[in-house]
Amino acid sequence: MSVASSVAPAPRVGVRPHPWVWFGVRRLGRLLISLWVLVTASFLMIHLIPGDAVRAALGPTAPPDLVASKRLEMGLDDPILVQYWHYLQDLVTGDLGTSMVSNLPVTDIVAQRLPATLALALLAFAAAVLVSVPVGVTMGVLTRRGHGRRTELAFTSTSVVLGIIPDFLVGVGVVYVFGVKLGWLPVAGNETPDAYILPVLALAIGPAAILARIIRVEMVAVLEADFVRTARAKRLPARTIYLRHALPNALTASLTIGGLILGTLVAGTVLVESVFAWPGLGSTIVSSILNKDYQVVQAIVLVYGAGVLLVNTTVDVALALLDPRSLIREG
Repeated sequence: MSVASSVAPAPRVGVRPHPWVWFGVRRLGRLLISLWVLVTASFLMIHLIPGDAVRAALGPTAPPDLVASKRLEMGLDDPILVQYWHYLQDLVTGDLGTSMVSNLPVTDIVAQRLPATLALALLAFAAAVLVSVPVGVTMGVLTRRGHGRRTELAFTSTSVVLGIIPDFLVGVGVVYVFGVKLGWLPVAGNETPDAYILPVLALAIGPAAILARIIRVEMVAVLEADFVRTARAKRLPARTIYLRHALPNALTASLTIGGLILGTLVAGTVLVESVFAWPGLGSTIVSSILNKDYQVVQAIVLVYGAGVLLVNTTVDVALALLDPRSLIREG
């Protein structure tokens, strides 16, 4: 036997995919699984409601033949698995069903109301960021290394109070002060640009306070980092140190919380829209719950959930772009 033949072949090492490919596969798989859970939960919503959802929507005085025909039209007499399969097929084609109250396609209702909700949520998020970033950075600079204890205590106390007040209570307060008492701004609808001010303010105050606190904490930590000390040793201007060196690193750590805040802002529009009679998905889902129009409720819950999942996925991608080293650590 030759020496060459007696040597065992080297084990074949599997080739790992590129970090970005692995990242994309993992995030896509996580998104698809989350969407499936969301779709299944929204499907079970109607079937877990006690009683007959069609009878509840049509009212107790609806003729039995009308209730029966409506159930047949919606396929509610089919086995549960058959209904689930049809529901998935309809979702793939963009069919969200038909409203049991208005008899309009739910897709049309969502398409009509969604832009108003998105505009409100995005404007509130932009306002929260525009306020929280300079406030958080300023507080971080003023309270670093244990300085400004009174300033830190006042800022922390104020931000905690503003962060825990429910959005709809803030909405009621600003309506009373600026709409009823002073009469400066409209308190209902979205026909004019100034009608956006109060609902955006009601949605943005809490998230701005929370995000400012997080940015302050991150800013204080970053200002003690070695690269900031090096920049100080080079006698760089304070403005350059804070804005070009410290701020990007502080915001990278705060981006995850910012994405979560955007997701909660979209969901938080439900009660705020009701306070301001805002023609969006929030006020629509409230009226649909009162009218027992469960097809519309089911679709709007699905839209809200999908929006939150997409925001979280976008934040993950943004974090990976800002810090590619996280791809290696994750792999």
